[in-house]
Amino acid sequence: MDIRIRPFEDADLPRFTHWLTVAHVVPWYTPAGDWLSEVNQRHAAFSFISHFIITADGVPIGFCQHYPYWRSGEDWHGNIPLAGTYSIDYMIGEQAYLRKGCGAAAIRLLTRDVFASADAQRIIVQPDDNNMASQKVLLKAGYAFDAENGLFILHREDLSA
Repeated sequence: MDIRIRPFEDADLPRFTHWLTVAHVVPWYTPAGDWLSEVNQRHAAFSFISHFIITADGVPIGFCQHYPYWRSGEDWHGNIPLAGTYSIDYMIGEQAYLRKGCGAAAIRLLTRDVFASADAQRIIVQPDDNNMASQKVLLKAGYAFDAENGLFILHREDLSA
């Protein structure tokens, strides 16, 4: 399967809106209105976030994004330095593509896109404690669990190791 990520377009809004209502996505993407607001303002207030659609053999199957963590206003990074820290979000919206390696492949592509930025030194991710599928896919994509900070992390230098 050929997994790719492409920039989010206005034409993707109905599909993304639908994905926010499917049973395997709802627990992790709530409130859905916040996600829709963010995507709708991707050329304005949320222009610092890079939004993408995940495709499998050209078929849209999911959503992902990355952003410079320090610009988000979030505060779950623990003792990790803000400078050079990015974060990602991802979902496979189409149930037929779950448990086929699409998520890990998309995360690897997203990771490569983040590290194309010269200032990116690390990526941190904090999936819900109950989202075991997300935790497993992060490990499969090369991230490590940082127990001290309660998050998953990948350092730029880990890619060349």
